[in-house]
Amino acid sequence: MEEWTAVHHDVYPAYISWEEFLANRERLRQNGYRLTESKRGAPRSGPALLAGLAVCGHCSRRMSVVYGGSKGQGGYVCNALRSTHGARSCLYAPRPNTDEAVVASFFEAIKPSELDLLEEALQAQSADRERLLRHHQDNTKAAQYEVRLAEKRYRGVDPENRLVAGELEKGWEAALRALAEAEEAAEHFERERPRTELDPTLRAGLADLGRRLPELWDSGRLSVEHKKELLRSLIRRTVLSRPRANSVEVRIVWVSGAVSTLSVRQPLRRSRDLPDYEVMVEKILALSAEGYTDAKIARGLTEEGFRAARSEEGIPAGFVTGVRRQRGIGSVFETLKGREKLEGSWTVLGLAKELDVSRNRIYRLIENGNLATERHPKTGMHLIADDPELVAELRRRITANART
Repeated sequence: MEEWTAVHHDVYPAYISWEEFLANRERLRQNGYRLTESKRGAPRSGPALLAGLAVCGHCSRRMSVVYGGSKGQGGYVCNALRSTHGARSCLYAPRPNTDEAVVASFFEAIKPSELDLLEEALQAQSADRERLLRHHQDNTKAAQYEVRLAEKRYRGVDPENRLVAGELEKGWEAALRALAEAEEAAEHFERERPRTELDPTLRAGLADLGRRLPELWDSGRLSVEHKKELLRSLIRRTVLSRPRANSVEVRIVWVSGAVSTLSVRQPLRRSRDLPDYEVMVEKILALSAEGYTDAKIARGLTEEGFRAARSEEGIPAGFVTGVRRQRGIGSVFETLKGREKLEGSWTVLGLAKELDVSRNRIYRLIENGNLATERHPKTGMHLIADDPELVAELRRRITANART
């Protein structure tokens, strides 16, 4: 089509309008399989709503979608530099939280008041486009006039006057080159700056959907393809970047050219990427050295507001154990649980050996209320007073029970 020399409209009855033909042609181009900066690809059935819209904020390349994990949630990844230069991937952005933030902004954008602002912005943008388009058209007309004038001068000169004819021929050729450049600039402008309008039917549909869409979105009645089409009706692209390990910055570029910036908190895949990881490690090692159990340390850190990677519910005891073992430090509890006496009192292990019974026998006496104990303030271990009369009484009772 770029090589056509002329177009004559309405020579024959049209099956579809010229505008609809151009829109279909552009849609086919956009649906191309190989995504580029100017192509978004066809909406497919995968759950990633920003497929074709996500752009890397570091290298400006189109991002790909990867699915993985136990739930197949996946995310958006930029492998452009890795595939071309062997470098590491620019960016990975988890999908669920990113999609939810963009969808929430889309719901805000289809409110009637926001649609009015969008329509005003598009009208202003359209007026500016028409002004620039007229400028290119005027340049083309002026170049065409110069070509006709140069041709007339060349054809009117006496062929015998070769010197003058040669100069006029060069002027004609320069005018033709200027015309070609003007036409190319006009075509490039129309191609790169297509007319952006909010179709009245779409405008009315979005205004009506604005009240019901949030409920309809989660009802299961909309397919993934429908959701992607709706997002693309107002969103030109989304630029993703990761300024911090635990958050993704999303810049939504709307069809009007306006930009909305969101900061989306993301779970980390590695605990060492947490911004307060070293602070947690210091607290864990200090509390462990004081004799606190891993479970108590984990509860204390959770109450202080610390969170582990891939967890929004706090610090699990296993995280504390892992940090301790990475530093080659055993817990004080594990060391003390093999002691027969602690701070001048019997432990369950020590009393069981003294009475020559199993530890379960001692635990049953404690549970039945027949043996008073105190809890160690840090490890929680049972401590029994080192009283010779108590030990003699327990030995007598155990012996009597054994006889019966």
